[in-house]
Amino acid sequence: MRFPMRSLIARFAVAVALPLAAMSFAATTAAPAHAQQMPAGAKQPGDFPRAKLTAGMFVIDAAVAANDADREQGLMYRTTLAPNEGMLFVFNENAVHCFWMKNTLIPLSIAFMRADGTVTDIDEMQAETTNNHCPKNNGVYALEMSKGWFSSKGIKPGMKIQGLPAAQ
Repeated sequence: MRFPMRSLIARFAVAVALPLAAMSFAATTAAPAHAQQMPAGAKQPGDFPRAKLTAGMFVIDAAVAANDADREQGLMYRTTLAPNEGMLFVFNENAVHCFWMKNTLIPLSIAFMRADGTVTDIDEMQAETTNNHCPKNNGVYALEMSKGWFSSKGIKPGMKIQGLPAAQ
């Protein structure tokens, strides 16, 4: 059977265009429904100062949140953390500092610490919740890591985190 050239070209165009349109639609709708855009004015992950901390034999690459704006943003809107990456919160006073997970898209573990780096409390936090996570003890530091990081490394209350910057 013979098809006119114009008919063949039209069929080819449809055969190519439909799969491309489907791929384009799938790509634009594949993003998770809960993913949020980082708001204008928010610090990008690489814009936070960094500190190299140690917990036993483990080296931690920690973004440092040492002012109100940085502590308020924390790890909000992040979708991933590298295996030994976290965020260190530095406070101006020795007190009970509570945390929640609003707009935080990944589950985290948090260690609360005294000024000398001694871990006093560790808690597990679910993503995108407003439950309060408060230590039982006063402290000046909190370190957030991927959920389960502290338990998987054998880090427990009473152990020390080294390399902490001075509290302000």
